[in-house]
Amino acid sequence: MKTLQIYDPAMCCNTGVCGVDVDQQLLTFATDIDWAKKQGAQIERFNLAQQPMAFVENTVMKNFLALSGTEGLPLILLNGEIALTSRYPRRAELARWLGLSVLPVSSLATSASTCCGPGKSC
Repeated sequence: MKTLQIYDPAMCCNTGVCGVDVDQQLLTFATDIDWAKKQGAQIERFNLAQQPMAFVENTVMKNFLALSGTEGLPLILLNGEIALTSRYPRRAELARWLGLSVLPVSSLATSASTCCGPGKSC
């Protein structure tokens, strides 16, 4: 099984989804991470403000910080290799990297509907 490690910039809590003004991007990503974990994905997430030793103890992360600084965060590692920097991945990217399947939204709507489907009109 592949392992995904997420190195977040300093945030107020472990997901950044807290307070009264929640960043929609962080909320979407937290939902996607939860979805991937429910599919069996191995995901570790580290917050610079709460787990600074995780940043120092990982050689790839340490070297990345020396070159890019915290402005390059978040850093996403897949099996210890850099997969993405400076933004959070979309659900489709997580699925591809971790070998998970994602049903397109149109497939979900069609399968949940009793009147719509191939050869039927609504």
